[in-house]
Formats: sequence, C-alpha cells, structure tokens
Amino acid sequence: MNKTIRLIYPQWQGGIVSHWMPDIPADDSSRGYYLGAQLLNMLAPETDSEIFEVPVSLNPERKAQDGVMDKVALKTQTRAALDILEKANPDKIVTLGGECAVSVVPFTYLAKKYDNDVAIIWIDAHPDINLPGDEYQGYHAMALTAAMGMGDSDIINMLPAKFDTSKALIVGLRSWDKGMKERQKELGIKGLSPEELSKDSSAVLDWLKNTGVKKVVIHFDLDVIDPDEMIAGVGVEPNGMKIDDVVRVINDINANYEIVGLTIAEPMPRIAIKLRNMMSKLPLLN
Repeated sequence: MNKTIRLIYPQWQGGIVSHWMPDIPADDSSRGYYLGAQLLNMLAPETDSEIFEVPVSLNPERKAQDGVMDKVALKTQTRAALDILEKANPDKIVTLGGECAVSVVPFTYLAKKYDNDVAIIWIDAHPDINLPGDEYQGYHAMALTAAMGMGDSDIINMLPAKFDTSKALIVGLRSWDKGMKERQKELGIKGLSPEELSKDSSAVLDWLKNTGVKKVVIHFDLDVIDPDEMIAGVGVEPNGMKIDDVVRVINDINANYEIVGLTIAEPMPRIAIKLRNMMSKLPLLN
C-alpha cells in the first residue's frame, strides 16, 4: 500500500518580500509564509495520512551569505526536512508551505525514490530559475534550479537527486526577472502561458507524453492565480490562470499519470496578519 504523508513546511526565509507589502510591518510580511502554511493545513481536507512539520526558525534576522538570503537557516531546515522523509519513508508527499523552496526537498527525495522516472510540473507565474549571484537573493526564486541540481553547492550537495531540465515544465508562466527569459531558453525549459491552458490541458499532457515518465510531482504557487479572481500569494501579476483552470490541469494530469508529490506554496495571508495584529492591541486578549 502506498504511504502518503502531509508535510507542513512553514519556511519563510527564502523570500524577500516585505517591500511589496508596505501596509504590513516588515517582520510580519517576511514571516507571513509561516502563518500561511499553518492556515493551509487548517483549511485542507482532513486526512488519515501522517502529518509531519518541519521545524522552522522564527528569528527575524536577515543575512545573505554566498548570494543566498538566510542560507544558514535554509541549510538547517533542509536537513530537518530530509531527516523527516528519510525516517518516514513515504511513497507520496503533500507539502504545504511556506515559500516556493519547500518543494525542493520532497521533490528530490521522490526523484531518487523513483529512479528519476518523474517529471516536474511547476505551476507558477515566475520561472524560479535564479542562481546565487543574481541580483535577487531569495532562495524561493532559485527553487526550480535547485531541484535541477543548480545553485549553492552547500545546499545542492545535501539533496538526494536532481531533475533533468528536459523533465521540467513551467505552467502559467507570465513574469520574468531581468535575464530569466534568456536563462530559461539556455536551460531548455518549456513554459506554457495561462492562455495556452485556458481551454484544455492538452499542451501539458502532450509534453508529459514526450517525457516518457510514469510519475509526476506538481508545484502549485498560489501567485499563478489571476489576481482579479483571488490574491492568495505575494505576486499580483495580471492575466493569470483561473482557479478552475489550475484545478482542471492538475486533475487531468492525475487521470493520466501517478502524482507522487503535490506542493501548495507561497500563501501570504495579508488579512489574517492584519487581524492578528489588530487583536494583539485589544484588551482582555493578551
């Protein structure tokens, strides 16, 4: 029988996001992904699966090292997540994050478990193919490249496996930092726009067929959703995917392939943060 676990991974250190939310105190917005992961777990359907939580530091100090923000904390949390998976030995993993880098450990664990017979579908407004040395030092923007074995050597050398670029597809892509279109082309990673998936999922299924794999891991960054329909992440890039389109794509993959990993990432609960801060100032609540 397949063993499925739910991994709560409230990592926030990979994001450098406070400048995008000036209406929220910087420490609160930086650590908003921590609260977001807890809320995703509360909102998710009840499960009989074992639930594990990766211990994550809430120390607000931000320090870049080797071109990666909060690298020391990220290494510690990567090791903790690997320890959980190595002991639990799951066959399938549902990961609730946390910023985008929470997919790196479970996906590379699954790539090793299934002898690289796994494709990675990265549903995201952004390609997440930054590298140390780029202007932006947030590890969450380096998550897909990390899963493909590129990036900070101290972190990459901890990972169990890596994905070949030919087995990675970015879905819902519509926003690139400077130089990222060129890097995506150099790496040979195919991307599909929201428009290409608005009617059916054939572009994804055709791509998967050409990979020859039997298993799939799916990363679902909430900023892929059109902000006119819902703002659940940090990004508010216009003309995103509709919720129903994302759900349809994932379920169409599930109907044709075995999904062994599913991540929901980048929840930024702006209203919950503001409500918490408001209540902390009221009498009888402290």
